[in-house]
Amino acid sequence: MNVLIIGSGSREHAIAWKTLQSPLAEKIYVSPGNAGTARVAENIEASPTDIPSQIAIAKEYNIDLTIVGPEAPLAEGIVDRFKENNIPIFGPTKSASAIESSKDFAKKLMNKYQIPTGGFETFRSFDEARNYVLTHELPVVIKANGLAAGKGVTIANNYDEAIRALDECLGQRLLGNAGDTVLIEEFLTGTELSVFGFTDGNSISTLIGACDYKRAYDGNHGPNTGGMGSYSPPPFWTIALEEEIREIIMLPTIKALAKEGRPFQGILYGGLMLTATGPKVLEFNCRLGDPETQVILPQMSSDLLEAMLSVINGTLDKTTITWSGKPHVGVVMSSGGYPDDYTTGLPISGLDSQNMNSLLFHGGTRFDSQSNSVVNNGGRVLTVVSSGETIQKARSQAYEDIQQIHFNECFFREDIAYGV
Repeated sequence: MNVLIIGSGSREHAIAWKTLQSPLAEKIYVSPGNAGTARVAENIEASPTDIPSQIAIAKEYNIDLTIVGPEAPLAEGIVDRFKENNIPIFGPTKSASAIESSKDFAKKLMNKYQIPTGGFETFRSFDEARNYVLTHELPVVIKANGLAAGKGVTIANNYDEAIRALDECLGQRLLGNAGDTVLIEEFLTGTELSVFGFTDGNSISTLIGACDYKRAYDGNHGPNTGGMGSYSPPPFWTIALEEEIREIIMLPTIKALAKEGRPFQGILYGGLMLTATGPKVLEFNCRLGDPETQVILPQMSSDLLEAMLSVINGTLDKTTITWSGKPHVGVVMSSGGYPDDYTTGLPISGLDSQNMNSLLFHGGTRFDSQSNSVVNNGGRVLTVVSSGETIQKARSQAYEDIQQIHFNECFFREDIAYGV
């Protein structure tokens, strides 16, 4: 099979790395890719959301399967357009992707079908939202309704923070259309967990859990980012917990989407809070997560392409998807200043260190022909992923190997999987 992977981050590099292990894979292309994917596949320059160009690429290169990494092209209907052109593609349709692209839709769906989640109210008016916040106990969670690359969430511990977050969305419109509508949600306490499963719209595979770190700095301080690191599986991940999440959250959501005329085929990603009264949904995503993909795909002991084809063909219940359960820890190396302004074009050294025992997945990188070197080209630049007999052994290896890689102004959290 000729396989096209759409996206440019560490998630897409990890997907390409895993795809390469499949005996079904003949040639792999990544669009637009990065300096890391160029080592295992052929990069083709095109924006993930330029759907006509992606269709043209699929036709020109005789693509047998397209895998969509990021959420934006899914929300814009890339799967629908590929299907109209009879090109096999893995991922949910535009209507099913609303489970991520519209938090208001997702929360209303959960309420309608009694899928456990926190309370919420939706607002389009700054004044109404502000008045609501001022009459409620804190903390509250303020979320932009639309896609905001992991940055549209504020946990407001005081009224100033809450009003500032509302003003950024509804007043200053810093998030554009994504912040036209704002949700004010109940603040849930407990242990946060990301859960992933393949689904063909009827059944769901065995699930896998991971924990990620969204804040920029140690101790969960600083602004929200797309994710600064992760580990999997968590020590509390058990067969009983997996079964509970499957039965009260994941399967009911798949059935609910089908009943609403939005059958979901792809990866369903539940961001959950394990509360004192049981698991509750914080939000859903309609694709693999980043940085979780980098620590879960190395645990996948079955064939990725076989799994994806079974989703497309509606035969998932006849396909066995297995996970090794071996502990993995991933640490993200970021550009100084991320998630705000940062400098790009800085040379990266140590990428080919012979002493490294970790996997290295590229995110914001590109090859610079002028300096004849790989340079940083984004906020989250690399993910160093190690495995071990325990989470702590995997963690130690990741931090040992990360010391061998350098670029100016680089920073990373030093507490990923600490004390787990």
